[in-house]
Amino acid sequence: MRKSMLALAVIASMLGAPAVQAQNKQIKNVGITLGSMGNPFFVALAKGAEAKVKQYNPSAKVNALSADYDLNKQFSQIDGFIASGADMILVNAVDAKAIEPALVKAKKAGIVVVGVDVAANGADATVQTNNVQAGEIACQFIVEKLGGKGNVIIQNGPQVSAVIDRVNGCKSVLKKNPDIKVLSDDQDAKGSREGGLNVMQNHLTRFPKVDAVFAINDPQAIGADLAAKQLNRKNIVITSVDGAPDIETALKSDTQVQASASQDPYMIAQKAVEIGHDIMNGKKPAESMTLLPSTLITRANVKDYKGWQAPR
Repeated sequence: MRKSMLALAVIASMLGAPAVQAQNKQIKNVGITLGSMGNPFFVALAKGAEAKVKQYNPSAKVNALSADYDLNKQFSQIDGFIASGADMILVNAVDAKAIEPALVKAKKAGIVVVGVDVAANGADATVQTNNVQAGEIACQFIVEKLGGKGNVIIQNGPQVSAVIDRVNGCKSVLKKNPDIKVLSDDQDAKGSREGGLNVMQNHLTRFPKVDAVFAINDPQAIGADLAAKQLNRKNIVITSVDGAPDIETALKSDTQVQASASQDPYMIAQKAVEIGHDIMNGKKPAESMTLLPSTLITRANVKDYKGWQAPR
């Protein structure tokens, strides 16, 4: 009896040993590939990730790179992270589906992969803003400002999951208001100020009466406002998604931008690193997608908004 109990104890300890080791696995090398480091959203995201990684291990290496929305460049960056012995990769996928082979390769190398801001096929987990909700609150603001009646443009953008979700959220709200007419919802303004300007110029030339515009991000909203100024078109309610530094300025100055559903890139990154660390140590999240809620920033409350660049 004593021998059999001893044997069981030995087996139990052998089975338990890897689990104990796994729970102490430390972050040593993190690779981050983001849409564009020229965008303050991604700068804040990179800072949030590095701060969280350093909390776990002050001597950890963090390498944040700009993919410049180039899929081939992002593939090369992920290959570089694998070669450098990364134990975690945060990826802001240029193309959610096409990125999958690169992420599968990383996971085969024993690397934990977490998607940030947009979905990424093949990632262990994803953290992003609840973009459907962001679109809903930005467009509910329009409905309330117009009293449920008017001509609205949805200024679309690059067809990544975040943009699709924002537009779907907006449409779901507008559809509940039969006296609101959507004049256009399929023009891609490229997620940029220039794109927002060009698309808005075309829309204002085409449509004699535009009461509101929902732009899928802040740069497009600012571009749309510039176009309205150039064409001397007034009384247009412009809303968007991001809560970027530029939109804080727009909400405090003489523009037609009225609201933005904010994101918190710093917190998205912190949560992504936390989840990645848990996965490294054998603890998978209950859901593969973690959604962080959006808050509407308006002219009335912008003075209380902490923003992306606030000290943490």
